[in-house]
Amino acid sequence: MKHSKLILPVIVISQFCCTSLWFAGNGVINDLVTDFGLDDSALGHLTSAVQFGFIIGTLVFAILTIADRFSPSMVFLISALLASLLNLGVIWEANSLMSLLSLRFFTGFFLAGIYPVGMKLATDYYEKGLGKSLGFLVGALVIGTAFPHLLKEMTGDYPWKFVLIATSLLSVVGGLMMMIMVPDGPFRKSSQKIELSAFLNIFQNRSFRSVSFGYFGHMWELYAFWAFVPYMLSKYSLEHSKVLFNVPLLSFLIIGLGGLACVLSGYLGQAAGTKKVAIVCLLLSSVCCVLSPLVFYSESGVVFVGFLLFWGLVVIADSPLLSTLVAQNASAEIKGTALTIVNSLGFSISIISIQLITFLMELTDSNAIYTILAAGPILGLLSLRRLKSSVSLSF
Repeated sequence: MKHSKLILPVIVISQFCCTSLWFAGNGVINDLVTDFGLDDSALGHLTSAVQFGFIIGTLVFAILTIADRFSPSMVFLISALLASLLNLGVIWEANSLMSLLSLRFFTGFFLAGIYPVGMKLATDYYEKGLGKSLGFLVGALVIGTAFPHLLKEMTGDYPWKFVLIATSLLSVVGGLMMMIMVPDGPFRKSSQKIELSAFLNIFQNRSFRSVSFGYFGHMWELYAFWAFVPYMLSKYSLEHSKVLFNVPLLSFLIIGLGGLACVLSGYLGQAAGTKKVAIVCLLLSSVCCVLSPLVFYSESGVVFVGFLLFWGLVVIADSPLLSTLVAQNASAEIKGTALTIVNSLGFSISIISIQLITFLMELTDSNAIYTILAAGPILGLLSLRRLKSSVSLSF
């Protein structure tokens, strides 16, 4: 297929289909706890297993420079097929906690061949308008991540296993679409060798370091917030007995509407400057972290949900902007590897914040535990301030 207006929609739809695997376990976590006799802490552990698998996967993909040495569409397809099989394995009735953790770990491993590779494909097609393109792409990730919660709500009268089957089928469809309809892009520069030094060399660039650390601060907050949205809603309902939430539907909306925020931030970045808009988003999300304990005291469920909806918008809106800056400050030959490395380190940081929140939940019932997430966006702001204005380009 020649470069056409269909390329970006296909990449976006494929990314949505495949990233629906990410929180498939979270969407049915209550059923997993009941059917397999798991502890309440399983939410944090299963989420971290996916994140850890993604980290190891991205490290392997980065060290072997897979996304730069082989056709990204083929890498995407193979990863999508393998991830779908592993995701489907969760429905096996003889699963234990260890087998569930293993299945979610390896699902995360092959997601490393989906999310960053999808971004790599976008950079191979779009030099102009990259920020806007990545806005759509990260938006697809967000909606895909939230989709299992909606599936759970839509299939309430069906067995929970339907959510796993549906997301696995979506992943197969997404992988096939990418392989058939998205060939190598016109701006792709193939690397013919393994660059074992790439992992360290890319951070010698000061501007690359600044945007990477901005991204790391963003990741400290993002997945911890997403993972515990259902818990926040459930806890508020318990503390305010007159308020009864539809947790799966609201979880989908709070996380999923962030996809629209990504698209909007892509356009705003093009108009006002990528760096400026990213800084505003980081600032707003840090304020949400700090104010979160106060909102739990509100007697109005509308105020509480409205706050979480706003938090869900600003917590992700900076992601495509930071990814754009990462891509713009990496050389073309290792752009896919650079994106993969930054993703790997970012998700490593997300595991720490998720496990820290899980640990604090076992120590205290206080709603103040989410204030520690503010450390990430604050450090991200400090890092971006060191970025020279000349590299904060508009596209």
